Amino acid sequence: MDTVRIGLIQASHDVHGDEPVGVHKKAAIDKHIRLLREAKRLGAQIVSFQELFFGPYFCAEQKPKWYEAAEEVPNGPTVRLFADQAKELGVVLVLPICEREGIATYYNTAVVIDADGTVLGRYRKHHIPHVQAGNPGCGFWEKYYFKPGNLGYPVFDTAFAKVGVYICYDRHFPEGARLLGLNGAEIVLNPSATTAGVSEYLWKLEQPAHAVANGYYVGAINRVGTEAPWNMGEFYGQSYLVDPRGSIVAIGSRDRDEVVIGEMNRKLIREVREIWQFYRDRRPETYQGLIAI
Repeated sequence: MDTVRIGLIQASHDVHGDEPVGVHKKAAIDKHIRLLREAKRLGAQIVSFQELFFGPYFCAEQKPKWYEAAEEVPNGPTVRLFADQAKELGVVLVLPICEREGIATYYNTAVVIDADGTVLGRYRKHHIPHVQAGNPGCGFWEKYYFKPGNLGYPVFDTAFAKVGVYICYDRHFPEGARLLGLNGAEIVLNPSATTAGVSEYLWKLEQPAHAVANGYYVGAINRVGTEAPWNMGEFYGQSYLVDPRGSIVAIGSRDRDEVVIGEMNRKLIREVREIWQFYRDRRPETYQGLIAI
């Protein structure tokens, strides 16, 4: 089929950060099951949740408590639960979680589940931020929790489209966005947790540029609301789907739990790539300085 319906799910997380990890996970998972079923009702075939969807953006603080949220892939309980949901609903799902490998190695990961419930694989976030933001002591303290990704830039051949994943801070780095295109992506999903005053002026600038430069669709997903006790800033929502011309196909509100539905069209991908022959005209033999410096 040439057209595929994309569902981007943005949601608030209202459980206070002092609550046990299990309380957070149950509340977030219950909410996202409801939203996933709403996405299916609206006709979505590929659905993505936001970064670290099954709790608050806990990287606002540096506490070992949050290691308890991590699960193994593919056999962790959240992955198994949503693999069953994907199979039942017949949807492809991008599931961003905190992954544990071995005894105590952690990654910021998105698991890609096919429409028959098969776990196709995972993308591990490559670019890990560690910067202050919002109130004193708060920030995007991800290096406390996560190692950089080590699985490259895979593209997953799902039932409906060839899907790549880039996670939040990754979007500031065009090199990986290009590699996803070279690896065959038709759509790249970017689950995020980003706040006003830090990145909002870039939110609708960088990812349309990636879509144009690489001739694919980008689905950008962001949380909504503020999260106590950190209140590091407003997660400003506005999840959107952008096409290879850089035009926004669909966009969500700033402050509501929402399923954003947009349609991707392979004919447009082909049309844009035939007009703008960026893959034909690139000169990789001249780019060695990118890895030498």
